[in-house]
Amino acid sequence: MTVQQAAVDGEALEVWIDQALCTGDGICAQYAPEVFELDIDGLAYVKGPDDELLQAKGATTPVPLPLLTDVVDSARECPGDCIHVRRISDSVEIYGPDAE
Repeated sequence: MTVQQAAVDGEALEVWIDQALCTGDGICAQYAPEVFELDIDGLAYVKGPDDELLQAKGATTPVPLPLLTDVVDSARECPGDCIHVRRISDSVEIYGPDAE
């Protein structure tokens, strides 16, 4: 599925980070600072809609449609291969290390 397809299909997507694989490079926070942030532990986390850092293991946040390309680029460029983007409707990963 391309980024354009996801946008056209109007699929609601969410993103999460596997901190066990995070290398702390911060590429995700450079691409999409509205969605990702590095914490004082040097690892990246997703942020909630209220800009709060979500530090619970496996915490997800919705992907705002205007930021979809930035979030997907983050997943593609991540050296730790730890960013997962999936459909909310069926939890199928469409970008990231587990995408088919």
